[in-house]
Order: sequence, then C-alpha cells, then structure tokens
Amino acid sequence: MAMEISRRTFIKGTAAAGVVLMSGAYLGCGGKNIPEQVRRGDVTYDVLIIGSGGAGMRAALAASQDKNLKVAVMTKLVPTRSASTMAQGGMNGVTGVTDPKDTVESHVFDTIKGGDYLCDQDAVEYFAENAGKVIYEMDYMGYPYNRQEDGHFHQRKMGGSSHARAAYFEDRAGHAMVHALFEQCLAHDVDFISECQMLEISMTDAGKLAGVIAMDMRTGDLIGVPAKTVLIATGGYGRAYWVRTSNPYSSTGDGIVAGMNAGIPFKDPEMVQFHPTGLSVNGVLLSESSRSEGALLVNKNGERFMARYAPEKMELATRDIVARAIATEIEEGRGIGEGLTAGVYLDFTKIPAERIHERLGQVADLAHRFAGVDITKEPVLISPTCHYSMGGLEMADFRTGATRVPGIFTAGECSCVSVHGANRLGANSLSEVLVFGKTAGEGAAAYAKQHNYEGNQQQLADGCTKWKDRFDKVTARPHANNRTVPEIRDAMVDTMWFKAGVFRNGTQLEEAAKELHALEDEYRKCYVGDSSHVYNTAFEQYVELGNLLQISHAIVQGAIARKESRGGHSRRDYPKRDDANFLKHTLIFKKPNGTYEAEYQDVVITKYPPMERKY
Repeated sequence: MAMEISRRTFIKGTAAAGVVLMSGAYLGCGGKNIPEQVRRGDVTYDVLIIGSGGAGMRAALAASQDKNLKVAVMTKLVPTRSASTMAQGGMNGVTGVTDPKDTVESHVFDTIKGGDYLCDQDAVEYFAENAGKVIYEMDYMGYPYNRQEDGHFHQRKMGGSSHARAAYFEDRAGHAMVHALFEQCLAHDVDFISECQMLEISMTDAGKLAGVIAMDMRTGDLIGVPAKTVLIATGGYGRAYWVRTSNPYSSTGDGIVAGMNAGIPFKDPEMVQFHPTGLSVNGVLLSESSRSEGALLVNKNGERFMARYAPEKMELATRDIVARAIATEIEEGRGIGEGLTAGVYLDFTKIPAERIHERLGQVADLAHRFAGVDITKEPVLISPTCHYSMGGLEMADFRTGATRVPGIFTAGECSCVSVHGANRLGANSLSEVLVFGKTAGEGAAAYAKQHNYEGNQQQLADGCTKWKDRFDKVTARPHANNRTVPEIRDAMVDTMWFKAGVFRNGTQLEEAAKELHALEDEYRKCYVGDSSHVYNTAFEQYVELGNLLQISHAIVQGAIARKESRGGHSRRDYPKRDDANFLKHTLIFKKPNGTYEAEYQDVVITKYPPMERKY
C-alpha cells in the first residue's frame, strides 16, 4: 500500500521556507563516491536504481519509504548533473489553480492528440489523473514555483495544450526539481553510487537477476552490485544525433541497451522528437516557454510563417509540426544562413524585458552565452534539434513500472509507457518522470519484499572479469589504420542527422542501415588509446559509442518498417498517417546472435478513436 504524502514526511532537510534552489549536500563523506559496503561486496540492495534524474530519484524516494529496504541510486555522473536539470518549461497537471476550466479529460485528450494517436490511452488516463497530484507533492517538498499574487503557483500554456496547466520555476523547472528530490533522498537515507558507469545488467543462466556490473570511473575498478530489483532510469538517446541535440553528453542510451541485452524490447525507437527551437550555432535548447511567453517565429522575409502550417495554434502548435515547418522554411529558401547552422528567427522583442528576466532568464543567458545575442533587443537564430526520445524500454505494467523481465523495472525517458505516443507535449515529461518514477519505485519495493535474491556473487565476479579483459584488450589496440572513437561517432551522427532526421525516406533509411553496419564493423577494431585506470573517459566514450550504434540501428529499423508519417516520424515517401496498417507500436528485440527482430503491439484505445490532427 502506497504511503500517503504529507508535508511532515517530505520537508526534512529542505532549505528555509521550503525553497530548494541548490543542494549543498552531495554524497561526499570523505570524498567517497561509492559506499564502502559496496566495494566490499557485503550488501545486496533491495532496489538498485540506475540513473539520478527526476525519474530515478523519485523512484528512490518512493522505495525508501520502507525503512527496512536498502535502496541505492547508481549514476555515471554526480547526482545533480542529470539531463533532467536541463528541462526548462514546467510540469503539466490539472490543479484547478490558474485555469479552473481545465479538466483531467482535457489533459488526456490533448496528450493523445498531441501524440498522433499512438499513445496507450489507459496509460494516459492514469498519467493525467496523477499529474496534478505530483505538482502538489513537489510543492510539499519545497519546490520554488513561480507564484501568483494570491500565493498559489502560476501555470502557463505550452504547445498543443488547450489550457494553461504547466506549473514552473522560471525557465529552470528541471533544475529545481532534481535538487528538491536529491534533498529528500538524502533525508531518507538513499545510498548514492556516483561516477560509476553501468556496463551491463547481470543475469544468471536461469534468467534470474543477479545485479549490475559497473566501472568506478575514479579508479577503473570493476564492481558487481547484487540487487533483488534493478530500476532503469538512465534517460534518453539524443546523442545519436550528437552535434544537433539539446541533450547532454550523458544521453547515450546506456540503460536501453542494457535492458535489451537482458531481454526487454525497445518500443517505438523511431519516434524521436526534434524540438523546433535549438540554437542554430550548436543545438542548445531555447525552451518552449519562450513561445508560451510570446516569442514569435519569423523567416528571412519578416513573416510569421506558422500561419501556413498551424493557423489556429501558430507558434504553440505541437513540436513535430513546428519543427517540420521550420525545416521546410529553410529548405525552400526562406531561412537565414546555410548548412547545419541555417535557421529562422525566434523574436522576443515584443516581450517586456522585465518579464524576460523574470521568467526566461536561462533562455536569455544561453542566447547571450552561445550566440552573442541580447534577446531583449534582437531576434536569435534557431533551428530544429534532437530533443526527446518517445521510444524506450517497454514498460509492461504502468501501475508498477515492471518490464516483462522479472525484477527489472523502468521509468522516465528511457522507458516507453506509452503516454507520449509519436510526439510529446511540452511540459508532459517532468510530470511523467514524477508520476511513473513514483509508481516504479513503489513497484520495485513491493517486488523486493516478496522475493528473495536469486542471483549469485560468482555470476557478478565473472562479469567483472569479462569486462576487465575487454578493457585490457581494447585499450591495448594499436592505432595503425583503425579509426578512433570520435571519428566513428562523427560518421554515425552524419548518417543519423541527414538520413534519419526531421524528414526521412525509404532510400535514405536503407542507406543509413548499411552505413551503420559498416560503422559497427569499424567499431569492433577501433582505436581507444588510453589504458589508464583513473577517469578513463576514452573507454567510457567507447562503451557509449557502442550503445549509440545499437540505438541508431533500432531507430533506423523501426523507421524503415513504419511506412507512414506520424508525429515525430515523417517520411516523404509516405506523407500520410496510415491507421489501418500502423496504429501499432514497434517492438525491437535483440537476439542472442546480436541481430534485431521487430514485432508489433496494438495501441490501447479506450475512448478516443484516431482523427485528423489540426492546430
């Protein structure tokens, strides 16, 4: 039975007046990033969470409510440096505060329509019913919402939404969320295993979960961590598009690949979201809250071109529609500049400067820092950037976060519930990580209490030996004529951006598949170089590249098979949505011989049959 949330339960260790802006605490007891009992191998975790973003820490907090359970979060970063901290816009949920006319049913329909009807509607209903609750839960934890004059939090309307339902903190919504959750995890005695690269989920020959094999980045030590349950919350795979993504360097699909290797299918991998407004110079995101607050999209002729593509919603149409509109303007010669840095203008100059500084301070700072533009005085050049992964590990039961492999759970961007379908609405992601992070944490805790540990230490020791041998082998390779990790990665990115990007077609996708196979052959003999054991980022990037190549294969395979256009998946050779043949989810399985096999799963329809999307 889930514990009721109360202010008394959560306001432990938060800053004065319940405001958490920056967590001063870090698991730094003596500077150690790994608890000693983990190094000694004398602890078996009931719940081991991989990933320290919003989903991972919310799951840890939920699981740690039972003080008899040992709960840990493993991260290749430090706990407050996850991709979640980069989320800017807010968290959607019906609260009855800013817009009393908003309803849960409206949130459900907006999400389903925005997802181009690929959403599982029972999961969306569960999500929308709980999204408003998690907004209040974060309030209890000390989240510093922007407030109205009456003291209630303010909510703003994001793209594709019919009402103002995104509660927020300036344009730093994710940053504040992660720090608030981290404070609470520390207060509830969650262990943090930091700067530790997860390499694989270890399974016994009988298919039982043994735990996780990981590398301590500080020392190069291989460690095996036994666990009754593993909860994968490692985030998305935007770095498959490397130079044109808003994602941090850590978003390399590690958890998805580990889950596939353990037998979990990769659901809807082809559904990649390209956010409309990345800085043209480098892909860094300028939040959708910019357009929510009144920023306009303008081409080189000074025209608000969205009138051609979404005459009602204009700049606040869904992200897939706006991104394709911008790409079309550039292709047809109405953009500014050439090549990868071509774009259109995002114009803030009609927004009062005071409001920009109050609500869009981070956007202003990013534009100034990376593009040299003062957005209060002049427009900034933007273009689409890879932003979000609608696809992920199949979550078999959204009420518990369980996958189809016993003992393995998942939540957050690395999972596919599916509430986002073919296109995610702005501000639905933070709500999702909170709703399903909580349920997955509770689900993993319940499973751990009902099951004994079924792995064995020898299985973990053998896994560590295997990875040590691999480390020694790949770092000892001579350069000779072998390509380096960065060279192969750059080639992969060119393939993905130009042949599996905003617009796709069958010919280019088939070419992409062949190019990725060739790159995998080169990867098997690539030059790594660094054989040191202390912070060997060369080996870390080697592992991440292997994961990204597998992710890219799945994206392309799913895109080749889906002969239609739907949401973020747009094929010029099949420009229409095809509900008769493709109102279904793609499931990509990895076979023991390393090949991939696709199956399909019907979309769950409870109330809303597919209809044409108009904005």
